[in-house]
Amino acid sequence: MSAWKLWKQMFDAWESTTADFMEQVLRSPAVLEPGGAWLTGMMKLKTASDKMAAGWWGALGLPTKRDQERTLHLINQLHSRILDLEERLEGAERP
Repeated sequence: MSAWKLWKQMFDAWESTTADFMEQVLRSPAVLEPGGAWLTGMMKLKTASDKMAAGWWGALGLPTKRDQERTLHLINQLHSRILDLEERLEGAERP
């Protein structure tokens, strides 16, 4: 038997055993509950951080992310209208 086949068999056995163990551990309530609580806490922190950053930018008179998204949406609408008008103009110019 070649060294590669022997190594491959040992790796496959290790990988299978490790995967089964990790699946059991990660499905355990002892891991899921604290993990879920941590994720919830981090999402609340992110939300508070985003609100605080938007407040700072707004207090400085700079556009917030929401303002920028609104402006981009309006620019896209204007661009679409301009394209429509150009098409109508080209159609009207043709005999």
